[in-house]
Parts: sequence; structure tokens; C-alpha cells
Amino acid sequence: MELFILFLSAILVNNFVLSRFLGICPFLGVSKKVETAVGMGMAVTFVMTLASMITYIVYNWILVPFKIEYLYTIAFILVIASLVQFVEMVIQKISPTLYQALGVYLPLITTNCAVLGVAVLNMNEGYNLIQSIVHGVGAALGFTLAIVLFAGIRERIENNNILTAFQGFPIALITAGLMSIAFLGFQGLL
Repeated sequence: MELFILFLSAILVNNFVLSRFLGICPFLGVSKKVETAVGMGMAVTFVMTLASMITYIVYNWILVPFKIEYLYTIAFILVIASLVQFVEMVIQKISPTLYQALGVYLPLITTNCAVLGVAVLNMNEGYNLIQSIVHGVGAALGFTLAIVLFAGIRERIENNNILTAFQGFPIALITAGLMSIAFLGFQGLL
């Protein structure tokens, strides 16, 4: 039950984009079309899940025993960068269209603060391996949920008459703020 609550809270209550404001760059940049948002969400889900597992192993089995915990940021970034390179090669082979649609945002997963944030939060909270993986999957699915919902809303907004002053980025920020307020309603749930 504890793992389910951790999983659900990572998706809804402590959503990394809408509550913690981590991963805003790809959230705003890749969310113009639902298809692209789904692709980015899948890539981030894969990277975030594996990063949660591997960074736990690196931290607890390498950094702590050798008493070099202070290198955790560099070690975590190296793990994430390696995973992103792997994902980039796979997407380029499997779906060149998605690879081009994601453009510069795919390599930027390396510096996506949400991915690094999950790894650091797992370490700071003292999660074990299973909790780290569950939290990583939940946070990744929360990111995917937020970006896909946001992309769907942006597609619908695009077909409406919006005041010139609000077109583009301003309406996107207003929409993101309203989504954030809506997700705050889940705090009473857990």
C-alpha cells in the first residue's frame, strides 16, 4: 500500500512539472502537438525510470562505500547523459519522424532538471531500490500526463479566437498555471 501511495502521489500530488516546477523547458517547448508530447513523455519515462534505478545503485554501491558522496551530482548527470544517448539512438532508428519532431529537446533530457530532481529526491528521502524505481516511474508518468494534457489543451486553444496579446506563449503560461491549480486539488486526496 505504501508503494502505491508513493506512486500515486508522484503522479498527481507531487507532480514534478505542475507542483515542483521541474522540467518546464520541455513541458513548454514540446507540448504543441499531442503526438510529440507522447513521444517526449515516453522518452522521459524511460530515462527517468532507469535513472532512478541506476543512480540508486551508483550512489549506494559506489559513492557511499568509497566515501565520495559529494560527487553525486556529477555521477547522476553522467548516468542520465548515457541513458539519453541510448534513447536518442533507439528513437532515431525506430522513428526518424519522432526524432526530428523532438529535435533539440531530446538531447536536452540530459539537463532536464526533472530527471536529475527525481534522482536527487530519491537519495535525499532515503528510498530503497524498489521505492526509488516506483517513485521514478510515478514521477515520469506524472510528467507524461502533464505534458500530454497540456498539449491537448494547447491544440484546442489554437483553434479558438484568442486576443492578440495572449496568443502564443502568454496563453500557454496561463494554461499551465490553471493546470497547476487543478493538480493542487489532489493534495487532499493523499
